[in-house]
Amino acid sequence: MPQNNRMNKIDEELKKEISTIISLELKNPHLTGLISVSKVKTTPDLRFAKVYVTMINEKSKKENLAILKKSSGFIRSAIAKKINLRYTPELIFEFDESIEYGTRIDEILKNITKDIKSND
Repeated sequence: MPQNNRMNKIDEELKKEISTIISLELKNPHLTGLISVSKVKTTPDLRFAKVYVTMINEKSKKENLAILKKSSGFIRSAIAKKINLRYTPELIFEFDESIEYGTRIDEILKNITKDIKSND
C-alpha cells in the first residue's frame, strides 16, 4: 500500500507542476482558452505519465492537444528541474472527456425534468 500512496503523491505533484508550467511558462500564441490538468496517471516504473487535460473557451481542442504534445519535451525538462525523480516520465497528453460527459448528462436530465413537468 505505501507504493500506491507514493504514486498518488507523485501524480499530484506532477499535476501541480504541469499546470503551473502550462499556464506560466509555455509561451505559445496558438494555445487558446483555459487549459487545466485534471489528472495525471504515472506508470509504476515512472517511465510514462498520462496527463488528462480539460479546456474551456478554446478555439480548437485538437490544435491545443497537438501543441501540448509538441511541447511535452519542454514541459518534461521543466519538470526535471523542479521535481527530483530518478526518471522524469515521458508525458502523454489526452483530453479528459469526463467533464463534457457530465455536462451532457446534466442536459439530458434537465430535458427529462422539463418533459415531465410539461406533461403534468
